[in-house]
Amino acid sequence: MAVQPLTEQEIQRRLEPLPGWSFADDRLSRTYVFKGHPQAAGLVAEIATIQEELDHHSDLTLGYNKVGVSVNTHSVGGKVTALDFELAGRIEEIAPQHGARAD
Repeated sequence: MAVQPLTEQEIQRRLEPLPGWSFADDRLSRTYVFKGHPQAAGLVAEIATIQEELDHHSDLTLGYNKVGVSVNTHSVGGKVTALDFELAGRIEEIAPQHGARAD
């Protein structure tokens, strides 16, 4: 079954269990804040591994103590799909292990 873009209603419903994630400009986004750079870099490395497993990649921005994640599905014209939510959910599972805190 081919991946299909989600409706805005579906996106809003799927965002409910993902605090801190937002939808704008056809992308899901979130920023994580950490105590320092090693924790932020550790999250980026683990996200990269998950992205390879899923064969679905986000844009990542690494700062001193922040990681920005932004994702959509290029194969459906840069729209948000279930793949984006799968990646976001996986990131949410691992972020606390790296010391992510509310921004």
